[in-house]
Amino acid sequence: MLHHVLADIRFREAHPRSIGMASSDYARIEQAILYLDAHAREQPSLDDVAAHVGLSTFHFQRLFSRWAGISPKRFIQVHTLSSARRLLDERRSVLETSLEVGLSGSGRLHELFVTLTSMTPGEYKLGGEGLTVRHGVHLSPFGACLLAVCERGICSLHFLAGESEEEALASLRKQWPRATFEASAEDTAPWMERIFQAGHGGSESSPLSVLVRGTPFQVQVWQALLRVPSGEVTTYEDLARAIGKPKAMRAVGSAVGENPVGLLIPCHRVLRKTGVFGEYRWGASRKRAMLAWEDLRYDGAPLSGM
Repeated sequence: MLHHVLADIRFREAHPRSIGMASSDYARIEQAILYLDAHAREQPSLDDVAAHVGLSTFHFQRLFSRWAGISPKRFIQVHTLSSARRLLDERRSVLETSLEVGLSGSGRLHELFVTLTSMTPGEYKLGGEGLTVRHGVHLSPFGACLLAVCERGICSLHFLAGESEEEALASLRKQWPRATFEASAEDTAPWMERIFQAGHGGSESSPLSVLVRGTPFQVQVWQALLRVPSGEVTTYEDLARAIGKPKAMRAVGSAVGENPVGLLIPCHRVLRKTGVFGEYRWGASRKRAMLAWEDLRYDGAPLSGM
């Protein structure tokens, strides 16, 4: 799979504004994943899935393979609804183990490295006063997103789940009510490159800096989320235990839902104890797509013969 990863990175370097794919293409990927999940036991044919998303078999095969790095047929083999339960069964203790040994990730090539900094109580009260936040909308492997950065790092990664740019920007302004905002996709584009190069195995010489504005409890939950490696999942119960508050599952769930930095602070890796995917701030379908994307890279399945 490595040659596909490297080819993907070279494509992005040559086309800096073409990270991922068009929003309409991502919408088809979402439809395909939901269809494959719903019909996994039936082992649907490639023709069936292509027809469901309104593409020819040839074009769907090419689109899906470009996004996932493997064929739709291989996807069915390695990622079904039962895989979520398998992950929970096999890797249940990964969060507690990583906390005990002080690790933040599995060390795999595709692992995202993030340094999270929270505002001090005084800065929190100021609501971003004196801070200049530059923002822009970009395409990603999971559709369009609003990315915001400041001199201290990334302060928001907000996927446009049925929202306009203006609505997403209004949400961002609520997070940082006294900050100065500047539309500057030119400034945020290099950050997008770093995020998805790191996620695809690119060579990151330094961690991605993330600045969050949250309560001490929220920050504690977000820090625990960073301990869940790519390709792994956890539960709300495990998160609550990991931060030393085993009875605060409801509060943990609220903090997960308030995560302002999608993907980098991996709230999509939290499942219900039963293995059910549950809700997600930017849509349950996008959560499934993110988990599938990471699970496929964790599996490391070869393309040969598929």
